[in-house]
Amino acid sequence: MRKIAAHSFRHALGATLLFLAACTPVFAQRRAEFAAQVAKIISKPLYRHATFGIEVYSLDTGKVVYAKNAQQLFTPASTTKLVTEGTALELLGPNFRFHTRVYRTGPIAADGTLHGDLILVGSGDPNLSGRIRPNGTLAWENWDHTYGGSRYTRAVPGDPLLVIHELAKKIAAAGIKRIDGQVLVDATLFPEGAAELGTGAIISPVVVNDNLIDVTVTPGVKPGDPVNIHVSPQSAYAQFINQATTGAPGSKNTIDWGQDKLKADGSHVVTVIGSMPADSPSILYSYDVPQPSRFAEMTLVEALRQDGVQANFSPYKTPVDFATLSADYTPANVVAEHVSPPFSQDVKVTLKVSQNLHASLVPYILGAVLAHARDHIEQAGFNLEHAFLEKAGLDLSGASQSDGAGGSGAAFFTPDFMCHYLAYMSRQKNFPIFERALPILGKDGTLFNIGVHSPAAGHVFAKTGTYMDNDRLNDDLMVTGKGLAGYLVAKNGRRYAFALYANHVSLPLGGLDSIETVIGGTLGQIAAAIYEIGP
Repeated sequence: MRKIAAHSFRHALGATLLFLAACTPVFAQRRAEFAAQVAKIISKPLYRHATFGIEVYSLDTGKVVYAKNAQQLFTPASTTKLVTEGTALELLGPNFRFHTRVYRTGPIAADGTLHGDLILVGSGDPNLSGRIRPNGTLAWENWDHTYGGSRYTRAVPGDPLLVIHELAKKIAAAGIKRIDGQVLVDATLFPEGAAELGTGAIISPVVVNDNLIDVTVTPGVKPGDPVNIHVSPQSAYAQFINQATTGAPGSKNTIDWGQDKLKADGSHVVTVIGSMPADSPSILYSYDVPQPSRFAEMTLVEALRQDGVQANFSPYKTPVDFATLSADYTPANVVAEHVSPPFSQDVKVTLKVSQNLHASLVPYILGAVLAHARDHIEQAGFNLEHAFLEKAGLDLSGASQSDGAGGSGAAFFTPDFMCHYLAYMSRQKNFPIFERALPILGKDGTLFNIGVHSPAAGHVFAKTGTYMDNDRLNDDLMVTGKGLAGYLVAKNGRRYAFALYANHVSLPLGGLDSIETVIGGTLGQIAAAIYEIGP
């Protein structure tokens, strides 16, 4: 008891001394210096019509040390994922794992014939992909393949159908050599078909390779030559017809998808059109799979055939009564199972690279797995999030959200709400996992190319966000929301949470790269000022 009492006394004394120190003229001077630095950073002509919302919160004293428009609602873009992923981390727990099972609906004969159907049941696992590493972690690239079309875009190395191939091998090992029924994918855990609002990837309980097909385009030898394309994964689900050409060096890159023809079997024929300059590097583009469950069915059949199992594609759009078939979803009928890495790994992927589909799945997962909802599943997930945030004592009048990733037009947060949310998370037992999942200034994730040479590089852990649209009147980009929110420990050892937003900034057309380096760089400078000055 004495040790506990002494510890409590020292903690209280330390907090008191920090609070008193924060009231000294030295700290008043630092805050004035910081305010002047912020004013200088945001005074550029580029921002003359923009609105900034800023709050800096001392985690040591529990006080706001700087605020600018901190009670106003701002478009948060992907900083919304902080709230989505932090909530899910607390409600599901860092060790939660998805179980994707394959069931049989009939007996396996002595000759290896399955007299029935083979059904893969989608569990909501976002990582039926090549992200999984032998040590149980998930791989990621700084600029995720979901953001196709940038010179930075990369897919993780390895087999994008890794999990599908592993399941096929397990099915073959269970003694199945022939399937006289159908190979099906049950995607009824929650509704399939809506496009997440950032990149257009399709939401589904089954997610193979992030519901994308990667198409890498490389210019030909000289102008006029066809471009070269490489498709991964290759599958009968999608055939790509190359009609794109090589343009003159320095010409505009206009690579795009042309006609997308749906065939009778549910597969697609997609035309690649446009032009790529001869001096361009290879660039990865992402094709959003229109029907993830059919994509999973066809790739599973192909994988089974590779492992010597005779299987055929099921008829397309034939109604399947999964409610009735689910009676066969028993332990005795499991022929293969994939268990995901712990949920903490997916939180890291989602926050590091701003993976929109993974974040957009979260409300559905919460609604289906925790609320056990059968309808209005996404809303049931948001109801759980609301209850969690309300229990945390947060003022929800400063928050609005309608999707997991921040792509909804209803996404608004005040800097004050975000800082108080971050402060609450900093007091939870899972905080080290949450903080380590954030991009690091100048080092990795969506901050890998921001503040690389800043003294604050490596010391700022924060989530980025970008929301934009074309301004056709001026042939520009209107950045309606740019954000940076997270944590840092300043040079003086003091700990801060911060939320920085720049809304309504007009930029010349130039794609995501210019937004990140220009406006993202500005927010990075403000974060660096917090680190340097420690207001």
